[in-house]
Amino acid sequence: MAIDQPLYTVVRTYETFEVRRYEPYLVAETVVSAAPEDAGNQGFRVLAGYIFGRNKGARKIAMTAPVAQSPTKIAMTAPVAQRASAGGYVIQFAMPREWTLETLPEPLDSSVALREMPARTVAVIGYSGAWSQSRYEENLKKLEAALTQAGLRWHGEPVWARYDPPWKPWFWRRNEIWLEID
Repeated sequence: MAIDQPLYTVVRTYETFEVRRYEPYLVAETVVSAAPEDAGNQGFRVLAGYIFGRNKGARKIAMTAPVAQSPTKIAMTAPVAQRASAGGYVIQFAMPREWTLETLPEPLDSSVALREMPARTVAVIGYSGAWSQSRYEENLKKLEAALTQAGLRWHGEPVWARYDPPWKPWFWRRNEIWLEID
């Protein structure tokens, strides 16, 4: 069974990564303050509640892939009177393409926000296996090194994209890391 995913075009393929141009797409997202490996599961439960009917009208929304996770940053203020701390992780579900911001049901959980992701170009490294922080960090370093070698610059926080449900055997799971490139 095919699962809806955000639309993209492969711009260029390199030995260890590819560059993709994503079209705009809608997401439901929530911010979770937890360890990286726990944040995805906590955010998944909140967002699953939304798509399984915890919204105005109790409407069901089809599951899509990937589930995306990226760190949040606390904005700098003046005077500086805050701890250097991340605000947690943003967990996102891409919404099926047939929905618009106007037609998506309003979430009942105030921690769920709906928004449009803009078109963007990202470098993507894919890998299979378990959802562990060490595998993520290992592949993020590979991607950053490959981008440097290719002379490409990136900005923003990396996105950890996971495509498979937790019951799928770990060795068949599809994972990606995205870095937005200049």
